[in-house]
Amino acid sequence: MKLVKWLILLLFSANVLADTEAAWQAWQKGEALLVMRHALAPGIGDPANFQLADCSTQRNLNSQGQQQAVVWGQRLRQRTTAPISIYSSQWCRCLDTASYMAVGEVKPLPILNSFFAGRGSRQQQTTALISYFASSTVMQPTVLVTHQVNFTELTGIFPQSAEAAIIALPLSQPAKVLARVAL
Repeated sequence: MKLVKWLILLLFSANVLADTEAAWQAWQKGEALLVMRHALAPGIGDPANFQLADCSTQRNLNSQGQQQAVVWGQRLRQRTTAPISIYSSQWCRCLDTASYMAVGEVKPLPILNSFFAGRGSRQQQTTALISYFASSTVMQPTVLVTHQVNFTELTGIFPQSAEAAIIALPLSQPAKVLARVAL
């Protein structure tokens, strides 16, 4: 009986690895996006005095979050030598995550901004994001750095800090998740 359970687990693991590798290949070909929650920035939400243009009024990456972003950048560079497009929420913790990844010029994209606690519009931003990536391919491997609420609204997944998902193009809601990727 133990042998049967072991064989089932082995087959399941092999299928998950094959699916994950196929998802990475789709990302490399521009047939999927990698969407990720920003790296570790302890706390919830932002202080009452939040100002988008002032990082000192926001919840920011700690040293562990900075290291997570560096590791993500290394992982992405191992996956492709092609240029990588990287879009980010305008929040400092997302911009910093994208910057520490060091995989390309970070392009702020307001539709990736958080809508937690009424700071934006869940429906409008999600619809705009789907429309923005409505084509069935992008020109190169592409990364979106955003917030838990945006990630969850798009995928139905509640991600940990620095967790990502590879999602199929064209985008839909819910997005077709090809693989979840954690550090």
